Amino acid sequence: MRLGRARGTALAAALGVVAVLGFQGAANGFGTDSPDDGGLPRYNAPGKARGPVEGKVHKLALKPKGTGKAVLAQQGTKPFGLLGVTWTDPEAQVKGPIEARTRNAKTGKWSQWITLEQAKANLDGKRPGMRGATEPVWVGLSDGAEVRVGADAAAALPAGLELALVDPGSTGTPKKSGDLKAGDLKAGDLKAEPAAFAAPAADPVPPTPEQPPTIPGPASTAPKPEIVSRVQWGADESLNNEGPIYLPGGRIKATFVHHTAAAAPYECSESAAIVRGLHVYHVKENLWRDLGYNFLVDKCGTIFEGRQGGVDQPVMGAHSYGWNSESTSVSVLGDYTSAGASPAALDAISRVAAYKLGQYDGDMNGTTTLTAGATQTNFYGKTFTEKQTYEFKTLSGHRDGFNTQCPGNSLYPQLDGLRTSGPAAALKVTSVNGEAAQPGSSFQTPGPVSVGFATSTASTQVSKFELLVDDKSVATAAGTARTVSTSLTSGSHQLQIRATSTNGKVSTSLPVTVVAEVKDIKFVPVSPKRLMDTREGLGAPAGKVAGGSSITLQVAGGATGIPASGVTAAVLNVTATEPTQSSFVSVYPAGATRSSASNLNFTAGQTIPNLVVVPVVDGKVSFYNHAGAVHLIADVTGYFTSSGEGAAHTNVGPTRLMDTREGLGTAKAKVAGGTSVSLQVAGIEGIPATGVKAVVLNVTATNPTQSSFVSVYPSGTTRSSASNLNFTAGQTIPNLVVVPVVDGKVSFYNHAGTVDLIADITGYFSDSAAGATHTNVGPTRLMDTREGLGTAKAKVAGGTSVSLQVAGIEGIPATGVKAVVLNVTATNPTQSSFVSVYPSGTTRSSASNLNFTAGQTIPNLVIVPVVDGKVSFYNHAGTVDLIADITGYFTK
Repeated sequence: MRLGRARGTALAAALGVVAVLGFQGAANGFGTDSPDDGGLPRYNAPGKARGPVEGKVHKLALKPKGTGKAVLAQQGTKPFGLLGVTWTDPEAQVKGPIEARTRNAKTGKWSQWITLEQAKANLDGKRPGMRGATEPVWVGLSDGAEVRVGADAAAALPAGLELALVDPGSTGTPKKSGDLKAGDLKAGDLKAEPAAFAAPAADPVPPTPEQPPTIPGPASTAPKPEIVSRVQWGADESLNNEGPIYLPGGRIKATFVHHTAAAAPYECSESAAIVRGLHVYHVKENLWRDLGYNFLVDKCGTIFEGRQGGVDQPVMGAHSYGWNSESTSVSVLGDYTSAGASPAALDAISRVAAYKLGQYDGDMNGTTTLTAGATQTNFYGKTFTEKQTYEFKTLSGHRDGFNTQCPGNSLYPQLDGLRTSGPAAALKVTSVNGEAAQPGSSFQTPGPVSVGFATSTASTQVSKFELLVDDKSVATAAGTARTVSTSLTSGSHQLQIRATSTNGKVSTSLPVTVVAEVKDIKFVPVSPKRLMDTREGLGAPAGKVAGGSSITLQVAGGATGIPASGVTAAVLNVTATEPTQSSFVSVYPAGATRSSASNLNFTAGQTIPNLVVVPVVDGKVSFYNHAGAVHLIADVTGYFTSSGEGAAHTNVGPTRLMDTREGLGTAKAKVAGGTSVSLQVAGIEGIPATGVKAVVLNVTATNPTQSSFVSVYPSGTTRSSASNLNFTAGQTIPNLVVVPVVDGKVSFYNHAGTVDLIADITGYFSDSAAGATHTNVGPTRLMDTREGLGTAKAKVAGGTSVSLQVAGIEGIPATGVKAVVLNVTATNPTQSSFVSVYPSGTTRSSASNLNFTAGQTIPNLVIVPVVDGKVSFYNHAGTVDLIADITGYFTK
């Protein structure tokens, strides 16, 4: 009796539904159609299916010919493209070969004899009227046939032997006309509709207990590939009157790969007709509910939707006997017994398998546990017992679960390479600011956010990870990283992790929601205070920092004098001294993944400082040394906070306020060792006379007579041990300084020898409501002329400038940005020169930000105004490579 839908589902769950073994393939494939085809069907015509294409089946009875034999005499037939032999009793077996040959409808030549494989009975469950059958054979456009059945003389032939000839119909003659859009069915030119749920060409099947409402399936971490829908390949949905069945557990755990065992090449322009022929044969001759496979792939890499129910849904197919209730399938058109599948076909398998497994957190290179729906033995003699569980590779061949050669002796070994061909798998956000996360979770933050993530793919197979905020990349981390940080603007944001594998493929985690309530981030200046000195064991263990290692410093809370909460970033003057070899130091938020950005670059024996604005997530910051060993010193000069206190930033300049070589701002004389000079900063050059809390100065020491250091501090206060510039005799070195203002002045102390000092102002912090507030980002590399990042891949020539877009990229707002905080590094200079960083579109002043000699690598922090969304970098002489890493920006 015919199975009702509910009972059919129960039986499918128990048996695992069952599988087609793979059909025999093209014996008479053709190339492009000629204009004089005599009105023959055009199975490979590049027409568009305007609606469902009706296929026909012509049946011819075989005649008994002696004991155990039957034949169909060589004869002309109506045009057809696919054939198979059927008989009345589905349980009966033919004892002996079943062979057929066909006549090419264009050339009139007869093919070689083709052996037809007998199909397993009841492959889609026991259904009324079912017949025994062979697997179908695609023979291309044919108009003649001959069959011979040579059975054992002692064995009786099954009754009712018939040759079924399937005409899959031409896309040029659809069953119905209409306005349904379809792709051009030429090889390599098929355009798939991007609909998440493929609608049938006829009226949709009404929902049933077995068919959920047509809502989108789960999102996948892998991108959805282009798929030719059933509408596009011309599926005649009137053949499908039962509707789809979905996996009982609603979860795909494995993908089985098949082939169709073709006997001769086919043209990719015939692929849609092959799929239609399979559909007609499976439904009309096998009496299945629909086409057996979930997806089909041709040698040109085109993916076809198979069994109906939605390409994004867990549709139960009839493909792998005993295992259908927990898996999906991909079948490659063609015979891969003696030759492997094409690169295009393999890539298509990879893309569709990664997409389907990615919907359910599956790993194409992993393993899974499946429950056997039937007792049977596979191709390798392994026995499975019904209802017992067994481990399978997540991407398996048909032969792994069933006694068949499918997917062919040459395609099967290619599965090993396919397993590592996809994007990073099982990619997910695991934590937000230390709290466990699941897809769809929601979190709150005052702005800073640290995102933890995981993937089942080995780090060696991942080139990079990116943090996406509202679909935009805002931070990048190495393939070995498992955390990444940024700061958010106020509002609700969707955060995801995007992974790029070494093979170039991309996967994206499901999102989590983070709501940021960002108060105005203002600056609180503090008198320079030493927080860390590895020479003395202050703030960190005594001893040099080894190459490839990091140390961590508490900057907020405790005895530092900086509040334990509300601090978003610290302003530190960091000095590297006594390095044993050339290296660099990166300063970054503790607990976060270090980016490629560096803050200090130095050579053996060199002492070099640099100002750092570093985000603070948990009150700590870390210092990484790349190579050799080096002592590190850190002096705090202020911090940014969301507590409501503090000062806002206002751009000025850059303007030169002091130059002891010319008597600008102070006496025309070098600053002697052990003495200080003071500079009036309030009430001049557009700086308010009152309310100024701190100024931002680029200070340069030049013409020193011996090794020394300079400290910049609030005039009228006691100078601390903190230093801002360290130099040797004859060296010219700059450093950015953020220094509190107490009496409208700041002071400059030189420790030894004599030295000329220059000071250029770029901004100030005040209690003015017109000032800008600070937001942390990165550190993220925006420009590297060595690699062509952000600008052309070329050194900056003397007397020229390059411009860098800073607004609207890497999480920086497109509008409202008043200034950016950049760590700029000059490297590989060919001669002594200086670099000035200034607002793009404005006139460059005489102020400089970096001064260097030939071969020197030197960094300096820059806070530069933004006028038109860009900043410019001017090199004075020679040529030099420039690098710029952003750590924050100011907005109104």
